[in-house]
Amino acid sequence: MLTPAYKLTLGDRVVDTTADAQASTVVELSVALDLDVPADACTLTFGEVGGFQPARGDDAVVELGYADDGALVRVLTGTVTAVEPGLETTRVLVHSPAHALLRTFADRTYEAKTAGQIARDLAQTADVEVARAEDGISFPAYVVDGRRSAWHHLRDLAALSGFDLYLDPEGRLVFERFAGGRTVHRFDHARHLLALDAVQAPARAAAVEAWGEGPGADRGDGSWAWLTKDFGGARGRAGSGSPTLLLERPALRTAQSAATAARAAQVTLARRAFRGRLVSLGRPQVLLGDALRLREVPRAALNERFQVRRVVHRIDKRGGFTTTVDFRSMD
Repeated sequence: MLTPAYKLTLGDRVVDTTADAQASTVVELSVALDLDVPADACTLTFGEVGGFQPARGDDAVVELGYADDGALVRVLTGTVTAVEPGLETTRVLVHSPAHALLRTFADRTYEAKTAGQIARDLAQTADVEVARAEDGISFPAYVVDGRRSAWHHLRDLAALSGFDLYLDPEGRLVFERFAGGRTVHRFDHARHLLALDAVQAPARAAAVEAWGEGPGADRGDGSWAWLTKDFGGARGRAGSGSPTLLLERPALRTAQSAATAARAAQVTLARRAFRGRLVSLGRPQVLLGDALRLREVPRAALNERFQVRRVVHRIDKRGGFTTTVDFRSMD
């Protein structure tokens, strides 16, 4: 029988249940990792006994697993952002370093930089480490304004280049194209799955047409900044059929960047058409950037590989240790 265990490091206090399941007063622990939500979070609820009093600003590390094998997996690195004390329990909220990106604002103009170079600079401004940042689109010029946070600008850059944007378990920024998953986790029907739901629907659009501004590079490398009446030099298309989604972005100043943005949007639309959610016994190894493989499911269309989009690990007194994974098509 597997015994759920966790190790919480909050400031200078460590709670480790791998040796003694009664070592913690935590009554509920939930970790939510999400590609579509800015900051990953951990919510802890513990009883008001033992003098355990985390404070805002404490560094935090959350590791999950089972006491039987002693191998815990780090799932979140962050900072305590809120403490809500009560008479019987205290609720503690931990956010990943994406919280810093959401609170960072800058006014900058980048010239002749790739999306990856801009992402690295914004991460450095927010004092967030970078694990991986691919180049993506090359922009003749790109403006970051202080009306929106650094994270919102990074999200736009990732969408135009067709990249995922998230923080890894060590709290470092990842800005890269999904290429099949760094790890593929297998879930077998009648063995690993507690619940499974899926939705298959028509894509929102069959094709995408992306428009930028400027004449492109047809009149020389410096012509991107000119005003023009003919936008054909900064237009790209991906997919075929109807309806067609129109994507207008001033930053797309060349035909190549417009074509890349159109392909990225069309792939996203196609992948969202087949999505689902599964629940299994606790699998702390499942992380953002991974893929999953369903096997032996009665419906044949589900016996494929999918991209992991959201992961929720939960440990509580009633339900034990479960992992919920939201996924979508990889095709």
